[in-house]
Amino acid sequence: MSTVLVIDAACDLPRQFIDERDIQVLPISIRIDEQTFTDDKDARTLTDFYAQGLLGRDHDAESLPFSAEQIEALFLDRIVTQYDFALVQTVSRKRSPIFDNATKASHSILRSYREVRAKAGREGGFGLRVMNTGSLFCGQGLLAAFTSDMIRMGKSKNEILKLTESMRHKVYSYLVPPDVYYIRERARKKGDDSVGMISALVAKSFDIVPILCGRDDETFPVAKGRGFKTSVDRLFQYAIKHIRAGLFTPYVVVSIAGDPNDLLAYESFQELERVAGEHDVRVLSCVMGLTGGLNVGPGCVGLALAAEEHEFDG
Repeated sequence: MSTVLVIDAACDLPRQFIDERDIQVLPISIRIDEQTFTDDKDARTLTDFYAQGLLGRDHDAESLPFSAEQIEALFLDRIVTQYDFALVQTVSRKRSPIFDNATKASHSILRSYREVRAKAGREGGFGLRVMNTGSLFCGQGLLAAFTSDMIRMGKSKNEILKLTESMRHKVYSYLVPPDVYYIRERARKKGDDSVGMISALVAKSFDIVPILCGRDDETFPVAKGRGFKTSVDRLFQYAIKHIRAGLFTPYVVVSIAGDPNDLLAYESFQELERVAGEHDVRVLSCVMGLTGGLNVGPGCVGLALAAEEHEFDG
């Protein structure tokens, strides 16, 4: 049985890794004023987008994830004729309708795939499962990297589902936003009051920069620092500590809503890469997807790892 992993474009992974692992992507577009941009996970395209400075609060912007009908069309065109089982992993269902859209599409796909598959000369049935990762951006990427390892190892469908379901609860995904007020404004436009006006203004006034954790469909602050660099350094040092202690997966995913080369300006990031290499851990660094950049702001840094249950201790 051939198995394929399908992710949505909110998932932060390097395009090269996605291609190496034959991971399929559900595109996500964002509309900014009168222009529409589609995230195809290409690093140069994404870096150029951030360089244009189009995500300022003075621009009207919204995310445009694939509808159920678009997901169904993509599967019937590209997936059901090439694979026997597909596992779809989505961004937290509390932050996007993608999980619900994919679930709706799955019912139609499983009713209509047989004729399409027969015409392509593909024998046997087709299976499909949609999984809510409960995570955000880098966290999605970490779970996807783990899942692709399971597929490469030839695990059965049931083993993959069991292992990934267990692993998703071990994923810790973090974000350091340069401007909390930006997040508050974007959230407010979507009817999300999780970031209050007072906390946003206080953070801005005193240059307090939080470290946010996205886990099990919840997003909450776990630490803070005076200034953006301080909080980013603190996050990288936290990751270094847990690499040394031992991780559940040999990956740490890091993304930035901007040029990935900017990460090299942090000595703590260079140390992270060095320590990871010493412990056979691969740092997957990439440009943050458009959905992440839209919601948490340009310049935001994200990181994810999988570890034992713990409080943030960076």
